[in-house]
Amino acid sequence: MGMGKPEFGFGVHLMVDGYGCDPVGLQDMSLIYSFLDEYPVQMDMTKIMPPYVFRYKGSVPEDWGVSGFVLIAESHISIHTFPEKQYLSLDMFSCKPFDTQKAVEKVKKYFKIQKFEMKVLDRGQEFPNTIHESAQVVRMDRMLMQRSR
Repeated sequence: MGMGKPEFGFGVHLMVDGYGCDPVGLQDMSLIYSFLDEYPVQMDMTKIMPPYVFRYKGSVPEDWGVSGFVLIAESHISIHTFPEKQYLSLDMFSCKPFDTQKAVEKVKKYFKIQKFEMKVLDRGQEFPNTIHESAQVVRMDRMLMQRSR
């Protein structure tokens, strides 16, 4: 993925499902906190609050885990772990382009992921990033509306 900001599009949303993860790491709140605290800087992003990490215990005993998120000026990073199932779900959403392959490699190493699924979405594909582009979209919409009358 290129690193320049395109004319249109809001941002990149990376979703990772990790299987066969280290269950000890998945329940380590300080490890997850450290990841959320340090990774925005490595992505050249702007952390706007400290990470929030908490342990979850639900009605299904084996579904307990740790969840955490950090808000970045560019959007957010969130993680949900299920140690007994050796599974994690991670989202990175940013309006600033980032190297999704590099991010996945970092996450795989950090949480010792054996197998993973990865999805990358380009969010807000029609979101104009400049005033000039916004004006063009508005002009085109108005022109199409006039023709349909």
